[in-house]
Amino acid sequence: MDFAAELIEQNRLIAELARTADPDAEVPTCPGWTLRQLVTHMGRGHRWAAAIAGERSQAVIDPKTVADGKPPADWAGAVDWMANGAQLILDGVESAGPDTSVWTFTGPKPAAWWIRRRLHETVVHRADAAIAAGVPFEVAPDVAADCLSEWLGLVTARPAAADAPLVEGTSLHLHATDEDLTVPGEWILRSDGSRITVEHEHTKGTAAVRGKAADLALAMLRRLPADHPDLTLIGDPEVFTTWLERTQF
Repeated sequence: MDFAAELIEQNRLIAELARTADPDAEVPTCPGWTLRQLVTHMGRGHRWAAAIAGERSQAVIDPKTVADGKPPADWAGAVDWMANGAQLILDGVESAGPDTSVWTFTGPKPAAWWIRRRLHETVVHRADAAIAAGVPFEVAPDVAADCLSEWLGLVTARPAAADAPLVEGTSLHLHATDEDLTVPGEWILRSDGSRITVEHEHTKGTAAVRGKAADLALAMLRRLPADHPDLTLIGDPEVFTTWLERTQF
């Protein structure tokens, strides 16, 4: 997958949606936010990632300090400001060099890591914007499956906690039912006592969830109800609901 091209496309789609939406519409999947706040979050986040990459930063940068981090007051200007942010990420990565090590949530990674991260941040928040605007959300199966893989990578990189999303001895299998996926479409999540692991494997879990990649991704990120009719749950349902309750970040 061309992450750079897809970032530009997903950013175009969220901007296209936002232009005709009510900026004061509440975003149910981001409690307390309006579409205006979501657009601000996206535009500033793009510039933050661009700064980390472009400055070859080895430490986290305060998002409030990034250049041009505040959108214009008018809605059209704010949407344009957000839309322009995606290219800044690509420019920052190119300036630093894609393989240059920089700070990330999961430790030092190549600067290009931020392209994929911001791509999928955009995908998820485009779903939020669609929900807020009351319009359908569609995303290509490959993009959705990679979105889920990327997010699970963030989850499993976190240190173990007392309220780990998987109880010791349980596992959760996810199976995308889309045909002709060109990226992995199965995941097995396990607890090994010290952390959660994820592998792309066709195997049985304590619980399994089957559905299209887009529906799996939206459900795992709590944008779709766990009992949605387009999802099939097999095995112990508490494993899935516990996972969802303990991954609210």
